[in-house]
Amino acid sequence: MKDASATTMACGVCVEPGRFRIETRPLPTHAPEGWVLVDIAAIGICGTDYHIFEGKHPYLDYPRVIGHELSGHVASGPDAGSLVVVNPYLSCGACRACLRGKLNCCAAIAVLGVHRDGGMCARIAVPAGNLYPADGLSVHQAAMVEFLAIGAHAVARSGVGQGDLALVTGAGPIGLGTALFARLAGAQVHLMDLSDRRLALARRLCGFDLLHRPGDDILTGELAQGFDVVFDATGSAPAIEAGFPLVAHGGSTVLVSVVKGDIRFSDAEFHKREARIIGSRNAQAPDFDRVIDAIRDGLIPTDALLSEVVPLADLPDRFAALVDDRDDIVKILVTP
Repeated sequence: MKDASATTMACGVCVEPGRFRIETRPLPTHAPEGWVLVDIAAIGICGTDYHIFEGKHPYLDYPRVIGHELSGHVASGPDAGSLVVVNPYLSCGACRACLRGKLNCCAAIAVLGVHRDGGMCARIAVPAGNLYPADGLSVHQAAMVEFLAIGAHAVARSGVGQGDLALVTGAGPIGLGTALFARLAGAQVHLMDLSDRRLALARRLCGFDLLHRPGDDILTGELAQGFDVVFDATGSAPAIEAGFPLVAHGGSTVLVSVVKGDIRFSDAEFHKREARIIGSRNAQAPDFDRVIDAIRDGLIPTDALLSEVVPLADLPDRFAALVDDRDDIVKILVTP
């Protein structure tokens, strides 16, 4: 629990591209009806935050308190002190997607730390329905649930299963999360990345050994007919386009990452294979539950995925270096 006498808090703010600083702002003391105050315990830094720092995020206005991978303790009420995972996707509840239960792709979605100020601070208010109990998890594990849920959602969307051949392109944190849950689903998982350092991390930390570089001639032997599912986690249009010929007849491409601009593919090849292109955005409550259960059961190597814990006060001096060192990092957590 926070100091009851505190009236202000430190917040991590990306003021403009290339400038991150600590600002003092009022400590929230009241939540709107249906919302809950949460004392933040740990915050994950992800590719979105790096893109915000670099000025590459298409949906963001500066300045912005960043942080959407959040764990914390309920600040008041009957559940005070309970550890929770924060679902950072705030949905309208009234659009076509929401009415069909697809809150993760709400037409008016507001993501904490992107469309509105996030959780890199001491306390935030969030809708009660966006909090998931994290019993049995540490505060660090709970802060890693959201990024892993992105991959879990993509795997659920894909329908990949026992004995399927799966390729994940892009071995960053989202790609690794996708690969881990595809492996739990029973697939034989291959990883592809431009970076030898990232592939080495995937092997050393997560035990993946079917590793490829773009341009490798991999459609031979068992893989001659392609992969049942190709997951793209690169954020690169050329990489996505290069992945289409790797999909087997009857297979699927799952776009986990998002790119600006157009993606092109051969319609004749697409129809010949009766292929599917599946968009995967954010995650839903069952995905968060699936990740929490998997961590609790020891099926996800969270200790290996955690690269470093950084105090918020140190982050202004560290942020630029973390951006530059991304190939050697899986997950950085920040403590407020």
